[in-house]
Amino acid sequence: MASAISRKVGKLAPETTALLLCDVQERFRPQERFRPLIYQMESVVKTSKYMTSVAKTLDIPIVISQQYTKVFGNTLHDCFDDPTDIGSTKYPVFDKKLFSMLTPDVKAHLKLTNDNDDHDHDGNLLTNRTSYLLMGIETHVCVQQTALDLLELGHDVHILVDGVSSQQPLDREIALQRMTQAGAFLTTSQSAAFMLMKSAEHENFKAISKLTVAHMKEENAFNQALLP
Repeated sequence: MASAISRKVGKLAPETTALLLCDVQERFRPQERFRPLIYQMESVVKTSKYMTSVAKTLDIPIVISQQYTKVFGNTLHDCFDDPTDIGSTKYPVFDKKLFSMLTPDVKAHLKLTNDNDDHDHDGNLLTNRTSYLLMGIETHVCVQQTALDLLELGHDVHILVDGVSSQQPLDREIALQRMTQAGAFLTTSQSAAFMLMKSAEHENFKAISKLTVAHMKEENAFNQALLP
């Protein structure tokens, strides 16, 4: 009889998932008179707002990073339905100069350890997180390096493709391929949201469905880019 082969398939559950919002900051959203700095930036912001709302509804921890805040500014308020959540005790902001989000402070906050390390699960909200939803900018720099660091630690990484971008579309595309080759899962925000619930009988199904309908009414430039 053939032996069973264990492999990761990328399923998500709220109790083992955390959401990482990477560097969606003011400097990357120029005023109307300037050329957009990030490809499809507004779609990234809209997806960020949708997923932070989903995470908040499902009580999923959110960690926010800001690259060199003094230069690039704060996280865009539009990334959250309630901007006062940004930087709160529950949804902390970590300033960084490292490209990866996994600074010493973030690793300590997330209680990140290698899967091969012996450690006790102490019941802390963040101790049992093994899956990370990742969105933000830029795909080929900070997002990619964060993904690779998490994968190296043995965690599942899910890249929300409608929530990541770069200045150049080619950089975004190649980075998505690079992360996939390394073992990350590519998914969409809506797919992740419904996988987290698993059933229409979930207690938050109506709330998430309402968020999803509102999000789908928003223009999504990534969808338009796929049209012939």
